Amino acid sequence: MKKISISLQAAIIITGLAAFVFMLWEPHLEGRNAHSTLFQIYFNDPFLAFAYLASIPFFTALYQGFKLSRLYGQNIKQSEAVLKSLRVIKICAILTIAFVTIGEVFILSSNSDDPAGGVFIGVIIATGSVLVAVAAMKAEAYVKKSSA
Repeated sequence: MKKISISLQAAIIITGLAAFVFMLWEPHLEGRNAHSTLFQIYFNDPFLAFAYLASIPFFTALYQGFKLSRLYGQNIKQSEAVLKSLRVIKICAILTIAFVTIGEVFILSSNSDDPAGGVFIGVIIATGSVLVAVAAMKAEAYVKKSSA
């Protein structure tokens, strides 16, 4: 039980660090930012600011998942803390879907030459968020049923 909890926590930390590093590193690789200064990259792109704002629910859900795995390691499976973490994860997944939908509308309404890459990434993120939301709902229902 303890080994599984530590493995889950390590996976969550690695996922969070990888996403954080990618979010800071990727804007420097875009074609339009190849010769831009840091100020131009981070302060002249409203979509990048939106992407950073939209990442807040993702990192909140990772934190709640970390808390949930810690509770699992302590063999606490039916408590109010578990239900609260699952509810927050579900809400964060739904918020991520909403942010991705708004981002997709922004990408499709802009005068871009090739929006297919951004749209595909958005579809992948939304699909993953739907899976997380459904899993959190099912787990929440299971915990409620087993504690009753």
